[in-house]
Amino acid sequence: MTKKERARLIQKILQDHFPHPDIPLSHIDPYTLLIAVVLSARNTDAKVNQITPHLFKLASTPQKMIKLTIPEIQKIIKPCGLSPTKAKNIWHLSKILIEKYNGKVPKSFEELEELPGVGHKTASVVMAQAFHVPAFPVDTHIYRCARRWGLSSGKTVEKVEADLKKLFPRKDWIKIHLQIIYFARKYCPARGKHTHCPICELLNKF
Repeated sequence: MTKKERARLIQKILQDHFPHPDIPLSHIDPYTLLIAVVLSARNTDAKVNQITPHLFKLASTPQKMIKLTIPEIQKIIKPCGLSPTKAKNIWHLSKILIEKYNGKVPKSFEELEELPGVGHKTASVVMAQAFHVPAFPVDTHIYRCARRWGLSSGKTVEKVEADLKKLFPRKDWIKIHLQIIYFARKYCPARGKHTHCPICELLNKF
């Protein structure tokens, strides 16, 4: 079985199990999505979704965010972990959005990745989910499953992302990225047995 054939088989299973995956991070617009993704670093989406309603009630725009002090932001987001760094990044990126982009989230990977606390994965999520630009953000779930399912032997996130982009149709990247996340959480966990994973079970037959 070639990797292309394997990818088509996996895509069919993903579609059968999660035909309409929702964006896991609660948000209102591109700005609140950006903040939610920044908060999600080394954290669970569920925890972020518990914190952001309170934060966004106080500051759902860059203009309102910079009216808060960094310690005030840090106190609100403390349960998310890494709060000192994240609070500084959120305040400073909000200030940059006001000064450089009229308070709007820029619509390019390059401009997003120049913002404090925004790496390639965060930029990819924002581009995909806020602006519907084909992107394939690779988180820990996707990195693990791509290697486990024989889609990539890459040892870096960048290499796994490049391999996945070659295997799946560009028009499906956004959807498949979400499908793999949901599937991995439910059927193919990092620890413990994954013998009941429908994809692993099928691939083991070949």
